[in-house]
Amino acid sequence: MHKRARQAVTAALAGTTLLLGTAATAEAAVAPQAPPAVSLPPADAPRPVLDPVAIGAALNAALRAAAADAKRLAALPSGRATATSFWDASTASGKPMRYATLASPYWPLGTKVKITYRGKSAVGVVEDFGPAEWAVAQHDIPAIVDLSEKMMADLSGVASNTVHVRFQVLKWGKGRVYRHSGTGYDLAMGRS
Repeated sequence: MHKRARQAVTAALAGTTLLLGTAATAEAAVAPQAPPAVSLPPADAPRPVLDPVAIGAALNAALRAAAADAKRLAALPSGRATATSFWDASTASGKPMRYATLASPYWPLGTKVKITYRGKSAVGVVEDFGPAEWAVAQHDIPAIVDLSEKMMADLSGVASNTVHVRFQVLKWGKGRVYRHSGTGYDLAMGRS
């Protein structure tokens, strides 16, 4: 039985070499040649020993890293909000207005946020402050984020618009924050 298994492995490896080989191997298929020899260790050769402790440690490390990533992402705010659109000549960050520019009174400048509207998504960066407190409060779901008119047009089809979106903070910025409380603060921080 052991001899048949070795023969099957040898045949499979030879066939794989012919199928996955380089262009030279493809040319060799046109002009028949013998498959390359594959050497297997003798039957009585020592087999490599898998260290179950090392495998377990590597698996545990990978699981801990995955759990830490999941916990970090779960700790970042997400939810439904009203998004309005804006376009200004300059931004609070000093950066020029662009497609990916977002504004929020509650998230620090530099915060990276994924915005989804009707299955279509875009990722932006908070580079300005807004909407104003009165604009946040006038909507059924607080308007905690302004999208650039270009992003709003891409997502909704209309540049100057107000829509309900799903937001997901991907990474906190390290810049200034405009307000630490207000109508939509709890929503922006993922607390409602």
